[in-house]
Amino acid sequence: MLVIGDVVDDVIVRHGAPPRQGTDTAARIRILPGGAGANAACWAAHRGLADVRLLGRVGRADLARHEERLRAAGVRPLLIPDDTAPTGTVVVLVGPDAERTFLTDSGAVTLVSPDDWSPDLLSGTGGLHLSGYLFFSGTAPALARLAMDTARSLGVPVSVDPASTGFLRTLGPDRALTCYDGVDILLPNADEARCLTGRADPAEAAAALSRRVALVVVTLGAAGALVAENGVVTARVPAPRVRPRDSTGAGDAFTGAFLAARLAGADAPAAAEEGCRAGAEAVTLIGGRPGHADLSPAGAHSTAQDGASASSASRLPWGST
Repeated sequence: MLVIGDVVDDVIVRHGAPPRQGTDTAARIRILPGGAGANAACWAAHRGLADVRLLGRVGRADLARHEERLRAAGVRPLLIPDDTAPTGTVVVLVGPDAERTFLTDSGAVTLVSPDDWSPDLLSGTGGLHLSGYLFFSGTAPALARLAMDTARSLGVPVSVDPASTGFLRTLGPDRALTCYDGVDILLPNADEARCLTGRADPAEAAAALSRRVALVVVTLGAAGALVAENGVVTARVPAPRVRPRDSTGAGDAFTGAFLAARLAGADAPAAAEEGCRAGAEAVTLIGGRPGHADLSPAGAHSTAQDGASASSASRLPWGST
């Protein structure tokens, strides 16, 4: 599978109480590699996909570091160094309920361009996956369209994760849907599906989207996922029950595992089950990629952070959409 998307540095800020204006708020802070595209690629490799390639753009100073981390995760990096912009950075504010808010500096992410493309990148692949962040600004939308057109000409299925309700609202749902023309699989979360369709009910939104894209899978966080095909919801998949710590990357984990399962021959409901299992695993980790179980010293978690939600979190399924 070839993934084209964002490679960034995530600054994960886990705070046990709401940030207080004008003073200090205690928090646990970690800097980890992230990005929706990179995360999805790592989870696809983690779930057994043998050949996962990632095309993206990073600041030149960070090239070797990000290549090393991707290779360690089983992903073949096809990263372009940028001399004009730094690597993208996202500050991720994670509250006691494990939900997160993003402050995003896209940096080099949106500067990936048609000049970075070659049809040979699709050689031997069974799927092309595009991070939705490619469609919002810079030269990235032109690359996304070129890659999609090439994939269609070669009979390679295309999947897209819409990525961000904030950016979708700025772009506008009509323009976004036009960007997805020719996509085979759309993987929004519930809020993104609502934003794209104007339908409050995720099932109605999923059905409406699947009249435009043949296969739509809407993630519902604690409620699992919906599968919709050709205008009809065909499956509802539950999520495993786990104690969440950080919902960063849960949707990316779902995407990577779902696509890995599809490429291994699973039907859409079975692939969605794999996605839900990966999402459940993801929220027990810190950061958006597999393998970051805990980077804090043993027993160093803030009492306010972990204790505030312990009584309820142990009863909750994974919570990110």
